[in-house]
Formats: sequence, structure tokens, C-alpha cells
Amino acid sequence: EDLLKDPVTTVCGHSYCKSCINTHWDDEEERGSYSCPQCRQTFTPRPVLWKNTTLAALLEELKKTGLQAAPADHCYAGPEDVACDVCTGRKRKSIKSCLNCLASYCEKHLQPHLQSAALKNHKLVDPSEKLQENICSHHDKVMKMFCRTDQQCICYLCSVEEHKDHDTVSAAAERTERQRELRLRRQTIQQRVQDTEYDLTLLQQEEEAVNGSADEAVEDSEEIFTVMIPLLEERSSDVEQQIRSQQETELSRVRELQERLEQEITELKRKDHELKQLSDTEDHNQLLHNYPSLSPLSGSTHSSSIRIRPLRDFEDVTAAVSQVRGRLQDILSETEILQVVSQVDVLLREPEPETRADFLKYSSEITLDPNTAYRYLLLSEGNRKVTCMREDQSYSAHPDRFTGWRQVLSRESLTGRCYWEVEVEVEPGVIGAVHIAVTYKNIRRAGRSLQCQFVSNDKSWSLYCGGDSYCFYYNRIKTPVSGPVSSRVGVYLDHSAGVLSFYSVSDTMTLLHRVQTTFTQPLYAGVSVYWIGSTAEFCKLK
Repeated sequence: EDLLKDPVTTVCGHSYCKSCINTHWDDEEERGSYSCPQCRQTFTPRPVLWKNTTLAALLEELKKTGLQAAPADHCYAGPEDVACDVCTGRKRKSIKSCLNCLASYCEKHLQPHLQSAALKNHKLVDPSEKLQENICSHHDKVMKMFCRTDQQCICYLCSVEEHKDHDTVSAAAERTERQRELRLRRQTIQQRVQDTEYDLTLLQQEEEAVNGSADEAVEDSEEIFTVMIPLLEERSSDVEQQIRSQQETELSRVRELQERLEQEITELKRKDHELKQLSDTEDHNQLLHNYPSLSPLSGSTHSSSIRIRPLRDFEDVTAAVSQVRGRLQDILSETEILQVVSQVDVLLREPEPETRADFLKYSSEITLDPNTAYRYLLLSEGNRKVTCMREDQSYSAHPDRFTGWRQVLSRESLTGRCYWEVEVEVEPGVIGAVHIAVTYKNIRRAGRSLQCQFVSNDKSWSLYCGGDSYCFYYNRIKTPVSGPVSSRVGVYLDHSAGVLSFYSVSDTMTLLHRVQTTFTQPLYAGVSVYWIGSTAEFCKLK
């Protein structure tokens, strides 16, 4: 026979060619469970195959040295092998042991167990020299029972004698329970391995990002400082003039309202004095005579409903100017700073929405930009739905495209108040399934730098949806999120107030996480889909 090619090991310890075992398991796909061809142990779900590095190295050495198969007597039992109990004379190696017969058999003498209907139900295991340990020392019977009280294997006679009042079950039933516990523990370990490998990947990427970012910063800083001062001087007077103009507008509104309130106070005090004089009149007849002639109160300006915003009127302007260093030429050639100035509002705006109907008043129709989509992401439903695919979608090259991470951005920029919902379909417990995010447009696109990834920079805010749990990420900081898991997530943005909220949407809306910050640029909706077959769809709400 040929040597193993690309040897892998199953969770039960047996080794196969990777292509052979995958073909075998592909044939068992419809059954929903997967078995080892050698020991017949079944697994659910499909196990992860691990490369057998020791065996691979040995096979590679065999290829180099041209060694052939072992001599013909390799089938005979050696000092470390289990000998066949049926062979006479020189005994052959056993390939299986029978727990019913308590004997071991070579390939030749195993045939009756494989062919005889009476023996096919016997339990065959890997060759073992410890078969006698399955015999009860008191009754010389096979121990097919298990005493849970004493935590030991026993035979049937033990179960009706000294273990009569104990909690006893069949050994097979106890094995099934222990295998279930082992499977759960292995799943926990495998999950931790995946989590740790993911963290390790992030650290490796961070190392690359630190080096790349440092080199790039040295080059960029020289150019930035060269052009920053003249551009700032040119634009400074425009910004100052706009700020002063807006300042006068807002002060005029405030002063106008102050005058109205002062007039109302004067009127109310005059009325109060008039009423006091009438109330102090000692002549009953005169008081009753003058009472009907009292003039009615004028309408109130409802000053009690006026609420003043916190003293951060022009902080957004300051924040916008502080960001100029990162993208100075683009910002100064546009009007973003002046737009922030014009949005300053002294009087408090409407309160935040509470019900889903309130949120839907701010619903925004969002479509995805194909020019930003990673090459393994398929857009459909009018570019509202994204699916992670196995096949390359053959997108043309574009400077806006993400080339290292499975991410895509919206066409529309988001300012003011916006609300949208995303329908997510993922498998429960999947690592890194779907991230729902908002980000600035100047997030990096090329390569696998952490500065390109939604979860790993200060330009993006991202909610991880894993099918059965949530987490929030910002600038590589992970925040656990509790709340009812739903396939639909609502996102509410109040750009000028610096509010970003994520909701679990079902019959009711439950707040999952809320961000309070200062947004210095327009935002774009984003989504990343890392698990093949997982989808995220921006819902039509109108």
C-alpha cells in the first residue's frame, strides 16, 4: 500500500490521509454524525482534524532514505505488542480485542467476529493486555455493571449482592454519560483553543501594525508639518468668523427669550400686587364689587419647559479642529468644520426615542458600497445583504476596497439622527461571526493592519453578534454585553449628541450597549462577516 499522504489524527487517536478521511466524512454528511473507520466511534459535530506532525516527519524521512516496508515478519508480535490468543507457535500481532470473549485476535483469527452473525454484536476494541481487568475477582464474571455509589465496575452478581442497595447502571450507560461529559469538556477546551489562537493572531497583527505604523508615521509627519501651518493660517480666519457669526445668532435667540421672560415676570408681579391690594380691602362690598373687573392673566411662555444644554456649546467645533492634523488638506478644502459650527444649538433638542415606533421616525435606508467589499463577500438584495462566500467574487481593484478583512461599508454617510436594523444569520457559538459597526470614512483599507479592522482602532465602534452572545469592541477593548439574543439588531445614532446605541429587536427593544462620545466626522455603517454562510442584511423599514 502507499504511504499516508498529509497524515491527520482524529479525536479518537487514529491517523488517516487527510483527503481519505474527509471523503469518508463527506459521505456521512447527510446522516449528521461522523465515525472513525477503524474504531467506529461516532462524533457530532464534525471533528476538527489535526495534522500528525510526528507521523508526517517520519513519512518524509522514509521518502528521503528510500526505505521500504518492514520485512514480512512485521506481522508477528514483538515484546511490546499484544499477541493473538488463538495463534499456535509463533503468535501474530493482535489487531482487535473482544470485550465479550476477553481475548485478542490477529487479522486472520478476527474474521469469525466480522463474518459470523452470532459474533458481530461483540464489542471490539484496540488490542489490550488488560482484558483480565474486566473480570470480577469475586465471581469470575465479566464486569458489565457500574456502581455509581462506590464508583467502580462490578459484575451482575455484585449488583444483587454487596451492591444491592447501591445506585447501579450498565457499564455502557455510564460510559455514554462519561463520554457526554468528556465531549462537553473537549468542546470547552477547543473553544478556549480557538479563542486563544484568535488572541494570538491579534497580537501578531499588532506587532506588524506597530512596525508599519511607526515607519509610516515618521514619513507622514514630515509632510504634515510642512503643510499644516500655512493651511491653518489660511483657514483660521474663516472658522473664527463663522464661529462669531453663529455665536451672535445663538445669543440673539437667547436674549430675545430673556426679554420675553422678563416682561412676563414684570406682568406677573404687577398682577400679584393688584390682587394683594384687592385681597387687603377691608370693605366686603368693595372687594366683591371690584373682583369681577380683574383683567385675566396673559398666556404663559411655558418657561418651565425650557431646558438648557450642558455647557459644551462649541466643543464640537474644537474637536473638529483638533482632527484636522490627520486629514488636513481634505477637511480644509471642504466645509466640515463650518458645518459643525452651524449645528450648534443652545436650546435642548427633542428627547431620545423610547419605543420602536419612535425610533422608526429616524429610519435610514442603507445600501452597501460594492467598491468597499472584501473579495469573498457577496452583495445581494439591492446591495442591502452581504454573505460570506468560499469563492472569490472577482471584484475589480479599487482604492476604497478592504483587501485584508471581510468588511464592507455603506454608500451613505450618517449625520444627524439615524436608525437602522440589521438581520443577522449565524451559527450559534461561532467565533467572530458578524460585527455590526459604524466607522469614519478614513479608516484604512489595504492590508491586514489592525488599523483596517473594525474592532481594533479608534475610528470604529463595533458590536459582535455570535449567534448566542454579544460583545462590544472599540480600539481593541472588548466589553461583554448582556441582553436577550435576537437575530435582529437595531442601531441608533445621534451624531451631534455623540450617542450610539445598539438594541436587541424582537417583540420589544432591549438596549444592549450605549456609547457617549464626540463624533468629529460623518460616520458610515459597516458590517464584517467572517464565517462562511453567515449573512447580514440591512432591513427595509419604510
